[in-house]
Amino acid sequence: MLKDKVAIVTGAGSGIGRAIALAYARAGAKVVVSDTNPVSGEETVALVRQAGGSALFAAADVSVAPDCARLVERTVQAYGRLDIACNNAGIGGEQAPTADYPLDAWQRVIGVNLTGVFHCMKYEIAQMLKGGGGAIVNIASILGAVGFANAPAYTAAKHGVLGLTKTAALEYGPQRVRINAVGPAFIHTPMIAGLEQDPASLAQLVGLHPIGRLGTSEEVAEMVLWLSGPGASFVTGGYYPVDGGYLAR
Repeated sequence: MLKDKVAIVTGAGSGIGRAIALAYARAGAKVVVSDTNPVSGEETVALVRQAGGSALFAAADVSVAPDCARLVERTVQAYGRLDIACNNAGIGGEQAPTADYPLDAWQRVIGVNLTGVFHCMKYEIAQMLKGGGGAIVNIASILGAVGFANAPAYTAAKHGVLGLTKTAALEYGPQRVRINAVGPAFIHTPMIAGLEQDPASLAQLVGLHPIGRLGTSEEVAEMVLWLSGPGASFVTGGYYPVDGGYLAR
């Protein structure tokens, strides 16, 4: 499906990003695993190689534009091209009402979750244009479509990711660069591990999903894989929830 394609995955040291990197590799792509944590990033690389795939690790803090530029440069140096990118890196941030939200926490969440996606896209698109096209998938959230009390920065950032995705899709569709967003609901990942330790909190989260459970990283990866491949060749500018019915409530 993705034989000989080259893909970048940010935030690929764990959770959804790791599952996406593994899915790309199983489909035949060469994968550049990026994360701020080199230990977990190299663990993902090792898992890809154990499964018979090709991967390398490249550290990057997506909130820092030069890091994103170097990430794309490293990819091209190693593999000669860039065909696919999944901008997955993100943080949860603080929990507080809007009027009480700490200013530094706001800047940190927006810097990673929104500005970081812009930084990555800026350099990924430029490289894809040189190669004649490509596919970008931005990991947003169900909170890109609805509000969520006490998460103003995260919710605002994910809404912004949807707007950025749609705008760039309009701009670069004619040049064969497809850009879509995926909106996971609550997924079994390290980001919500703390909540899952409390039975009452876990039951509350599960209750938000009509399907009756939380999702898995692999289920999100399946949607990302489809959007990145030839089966989605007429798909751009869209938002695709993987949410167990959360948004249908």
